[in-house]
Amino acid sequence: MAACRTHEFHDDMLTTNKLLPQGHGLAPVLLKRAATVELDWDVRQKSRFAATDSTGRELGVFLPRGTVVRGGDVLVAEDGSMVRVIAAPQSVLRITHCTQHGSPFDLIRAAYHLGNRHVPIELAPTSLQIEPDHVLADMLRAMHLIVTATQAPFEPENGAYSGGGHHHHGHGHEHHDHGHGHDHAHEHEHEHGDHGHDHDHDHDHSQCSHGHHHHGH
Repeated sequence: MAACRTHEFHDDMLTTNKLLPQGHGLAPVLLKRAATVELDWDVRQKSRFAATDSTGRELGVFLPRGTVVRGGDVLVAEDGSMVRVIAAPQSVLRITHCTQHGSPFDLIRAAYHLGNRHVPIELAPTSLQIEPDHVLADMLRAMHLIVTATQAPFEPENGAYSGGGHHHHGHGHEHHDHGHGHDHAHEHEHEHGDHGHDHDHDHDHSQCSHGHHHHGH
């Protein structure tokens, strides 16, 4: 891994307390030259964490409370150096509708039931992604949906489980008044919309035809 998470803060760390959403205002050449840090969702939803970037520098990140860090954001250190955040692939469940016996509306129904459970959900036009949970996977399969375990970056919607951030708006979360998430929502779909399609094909027919009593991946 180009970067790893560290567990303790110490004085030698490079303090980082500024975030530029999607590197807004920075020239592309600067973004390409910037060091990177790969962080999974568990870390990116925290406002304070320690990490090591691609050059080996140890970072102590202190952001405003409630900040959610997204892939493509840029952290600015106290010395002026920049670190571009990469959403690290992690274990997720990708949920798609059964093309044989279902319809895209099945995904809307699934999102409703998951939302009632305050589950972080990543929304895409043809799929949902959630963190691994065998109980939820069984529930979704009982709804005749296809649930596939895979590795992919996870960028869930902002909601009651997060205190802030700047990604995806206009989905019913009117209490977020941040105005800079729309561009990233489009970029995110392009970046992640193609991940893992080849993982789904081996599961379609068996899960569609046999319903919900098997495949406990």
